Amino acid sequence: MSNVLIIGAGGVGAVVAHKCAAVPEVFTNILLASRTKSKCDKIAEAVGGNRIQTAQVNADNVPELIALIERFKPDLVINVALPYQDLPIMDACLATKTHYLDTANYEPIDEAKFEYKWQWAYHDRFKEAGIMALLGCGFDPGVTSIFTAFAAKHYFDEIHYLDIVDCNAGDHGKAFATNFNPEINIREITQPGKYWENGAWHEIPAMSIHQPIDYPNIGEKESYLLYHEELESLVINFPTLKRARFWMTFGPKYINVLNVLQEVGMTSIKPVMYEGREIVPLQFLKAVLPEPASLAEGYKGQTSIGCQIRGIKDGKERTYYIWNNCDHAEVNQEIGAQAISYTTGVPAMLGAKMMLTEKWSGKGVFNVEEFDPDPFMAEIGKYGLPWIEEIDKPLPIEKY
Repeated sequence: MSNVLIIGAGGVGAVVAHKCAAVPEVFTNILLASRTKSKCDKIAEAVGGNRIQTAQVNADNVPELIALIERFKPDLVINVALPYQDLPIMDACLATKTHYLDTANYEPIDEAKFEYKWQWAYHDRFKEAGIMALLGCGFDPGVTSIFTAFAAKHYFDEIHYLDIVDCNAGDHGKAFATNFNPEINIREITQPGKYWENGAWHEIPAMSIHQPIDYPNIGEKESYLLYHEELESLVINFPTLKRARFWMTFGPKYINVLNVLQEVGMTSIKPVMYEGREIVPLQFLKAVLPEPASLAEGYKGQTSIGCQIRGIKDGKERTYYIWNNCDHAEVNQEIGAQAISYTTGVPAMLGAKMMLTEKWSGKGVFNVEEFDPDPFMAEIGKYGLPWIEEIDKPLPIEKY
């Protein structure tokens, strides 16, 4: 029996709320809070059964967060707000000695740079307070790191090469839209790419390396090498890695529109003066693009996210591919969401369950791959994200 506070009422927050509400033996009392309480109320109504309480909170305001936590007394805070708000929420959890979980690492609002150093710096303080913070418990980061830990535990003596491959082959019918927060999405893909090889990070111009990759049940899709945050912790926790990369698919129309937006300055995060007031072009763009949660109706097709791994077992080379495919239409039918939100929200709920049932426990700040992957892997399928594995077969990425 536990109290859980969910902060954030976007597409992912809605999925987390639905999934937590369906596990009352663990999540006894649920409070959903965001800056706009009406969004929380709409989600609570959709969940039904009086399972979700709602509240208004400014997640940038530490005293407000502390007051809300002290009033509700949650055993765990699930942070699915903006990455800019990770540190204020961690500060509030530290002040109230409350466990913490998020799905994306911190990045400063004025710089498109995301890394774990700011959150890892909380480790000693969380440890001293006797509480746990679990970082990056979505799908990527999240499940991809757990897939890697599962492979390392069961199939490899040493992992040498890791390619995380993320495909969204869905069609939402919009002229241009992002599948999660537009501001975060566009900042992520327009910064320089980066990958790990031979003990060092190698930086490349944004979107400059790409190739077709064959995805299960989908086929070939052009995939672009990006930097993604889970790589930072994986190369530390799996030091035998010789190379680690992250790939994501984008269609030609998306790339063309994005290039035009960049060229005219609409993806900039530097404030400009407009009619006597400062605005941030990317924040204005976010305001005119479709809300990611609104894409669910009529969304067709699948996502496919997984890990393609090569390494050594018993002195012999081994390959391993593990993935999940998620169908947009099926997710919409289940809880009125789209697959990108679903694949992030379900692991957040399950990570919270792992913590509250003490299958994952510790004092300090941790990434998901630092825990035993088996209990998580045993349950993720029944909550809607089944996984498939292929052992010692040619890896799709190595065809090119």
